[in-house]
Amino acid sequence: MQVHRESALADSADWVGCLTYQSRAIARPAPGELEKLVAQARHRNRSLGLTGMLLYDNGRFLQTLEGPPTAIAAVWDSISRDPRHCEIEVLTEHLVSNRLFAGWDLLLYSREDNKRRTTRDSDLAPHALAHYVPGLTRMALEGDDARINAQLAAIAEQGWSADDVVAHLIEPVARAMGDAWLADQCCEFDLTVGLSMLQLAGHAVRTHACTNSLRQSRYSILLATAPGEQHMVGTALLADQFTDAGWRVDMAFPGSKEALANQIAAQGHDAVDIALSDALPRQSALARLRDTVEQCHNAVPGNLVVVSVGGRMFAEASASAASVGADHARRNIGGTSLRLAQLVQQGRKPQ
Repeated sequence: MQVHRESALADSADWVGCLTYQSRAIARPAPGELEKLVAQARHRNRSLGLTGMLLYDNGRFLQTLEGPPTAIAAVWDSISRDPRHCEIEVLTEHLVSNRLFAGWDLLLYSREDNKRRTTRDSDLAPHALAHYVPGLTRMALEGDDARINAQLAAIAEQGWSADDVVAHLIEPVARAMGDAWLADQCCEFDLTVGLSMLQLAGHAVRTHACTNSLRQSRYSILLATAPGEQHMVGTALLADQFTDAGWRVDMAFPGSKEALANQIAAQGHDAVDIALSDALPRQSALARLRDTVEQCHNAVPGNLVVVSVGGRMFAEASASAASVGADHARRNIGGTSLRLAQLVQQGRKPQ
C-alpha cells in the first residue's frame, strides 16, 4: 500500500499524509506488552518524523499515523505484515495541512486499565460538551427521540449556543454512530434512523438570532447531498444556519452530477454545498466528488459559483478539499454561511 500526494497538492510541501486503520489482536497482550510495543514504535516514529495515536480496547487496535507519505508507506508495509494482529482494515487515507497529534510521537490509550500514556506533559482538553457524546450516541442508535430532545433541551438551558451544540455534540455523535456501524455494533437501518433523529434534533436547537453585516445580503445557495449519498443530516442542519443568516436556500438530492449542474444553471445560485456522509468516511468517493465539483464550477459559463464540500472526510482532514477542487471545506457547520458569503463577495469584486 502507498500514500500518494494528489497532483493538485504537489506544491504544498508542508502537508502530511494521514492513515488510520483498525485490526484485531491475535492474542490478548500480556501485562507490559503494550508498553513495550509502544516504546519500540515511538523510537521508530521519531526517526521517521511520524506522530500518531494507538487505541487498544478488548482485543482490537485502532491506530492513526501522520507524517511524510513515504515514511507512512514504509511503516505500513511493516504493520500489514505483523503477525500479532489480523483483520487489518484501512479506514481513512488522506492528506492534511496540520498534524492532529503534533505533540506525540505516539499516544497510547487502553480502556482496559483506563490509563493514558503520552510523551507530552499534558493532554489536549476535550470540549466541555464531549462527555455528552457517548450517551447521546446510545440514545440515537436506540431510536429514543424523546430522550434525545430532552437531553438537548437541558443542554440548551445551560446557555450553550446552537452552533456549539451542532459543532461539538451533534456532529461528533454522527461520527460516533458511523464508528459503531463500521464496528458492526449496529445495522444500517439503526444508523439511518439515528441520523434522521439527529437531523430533527439539530433543527430544534437552532436559534434565530444571527446578527452580522451579511445577514441582508440575500445570497442564494443550493444545499445538496453528493449524487447517490443517502445521509443528509449535515445538509439539513446547514439549511437552518443559512436561512437564519438571510440566504435563499434550495435543497437537492441529485442522482447524478449532471442533474446537480442543471439545477445550478436553472436557478442561478451564488454557492453550492455538496455533502458526503457526516457519519462515515467516504475516501472512495473523492474521485467522483472531484468530477461533481468541476461540473458545478462549469454549470453557468461566465458566472462564478462558490463550491463548498462537507462531511466526515473534511471534518477530519480539510486539506482534502483541495484535492477535489472545492473553494471551501467545512470542518463543522458553524460559521459556514459567513465564510461562503465572504467568498461570494470576493468573487464579485472587479479584478
